[in-house]
Amino acid sequence: MSVTLFDDLRARLPAFRRSEQKVARFVLRNADEVIHLPLAALAGRVGVSEPTVIRFCRAIDCTGYQDFKLKLAQTLATGEQFSEFSMNETDSVAEFSRGIFDSTVGTLLGVRDRIDATSMTRAINALSDASRVEFYGYGASGAVAIDAQHKFFRLRISTAAYSDPHMQHMSAVTLGEHDVVVAISQTGRSSSLLSSVDIALSHGATVIGLCPADSPLAEKCTLGLYIDVFEDSEVYRPMSSRIAHLVVIDILAVGVAKTRGPQLAEHLVAVKRSLDPLRTARPDPFDRARQECARTRGKSDDQ
Repeated sequence: MSVTLFDDLRARLPAFRRSEQKVARFVLRNADEVIHLPLAALAGRVGVSEPTVIRFCRAIDCTGYQDFKLKLAQTLATGEQFSEFSMNETDSVAEFSRGIFDSTVGTLLGVRDRIDATSMTRAINALSDASRVEFYGYGASGAVAIDAQHKFFRLRISTAAYSDPHMQHMSAVTLGEHDVVVAISQTGRSSSLLSSVDIALSHGATVIGLCPADSPLAEKCTLGLYIDVFEDSEVYRPMSSRIAHLVVIDILAVGVAKTRGPQLAEHLVAVKRSLDPLRTARPDPFDRARQECARTRGKSDDQ
């Protein structure tokens, strides 16, 4: 059982019966404890019947409870499983802080293991060759779009970010076959975003979708970078998919910078230096480390 299978369990939650969902949530949040619990004890802890636990095991393709516990133990043995985030009203700041970090790290590892390297390479090449790159997103995805525009405009690419449907439509109409839209959505089902994508495609633009697989956006876009992260409706649950989207944007930006070569690297250094007058004169604690790295690099080049 792998991290991906835990993600599959999260993804299947909405399709489970309510009683089976209770079992799933307990397992995700208490995996270390579950492997030591007999069937009756787990049913009692969750507050469901023993047949419900058996149905849950079969729903995730296990032959029974013992088979499920074996696969769960194999997952924990890999050291890769991070518990599902949950919070009680009595939790301390330290306790729920650790839970949020662990849940987010688990999400990122799952996305890392599933992201398709070939699709990522194609997306980087499309962005590197683009005359213009537009980022579309709503809500939390709109914030990701703005972050993406901030990263890409420094790469000497004509770029903009829009989270208003009217602006997206007007942007899409002005695009051409040498332009790229990066459509960002945690659900892949925002109707206004899908409409903007249709317009962009009709004008010949390439559309890269950061979205769940098998979503309407995934079906429409030219190239999909699929980010399947289950978002629970629990009020305290962190929105890990937003963090995953930000990391994928970082990968794309680094890939484009690498593709554009040394001249862009010099430009980025100049951009960084341009910000120095806006900072206080207080010494940067990392300056000495940077200077030492530069000297070491210079010696290596001389040799």
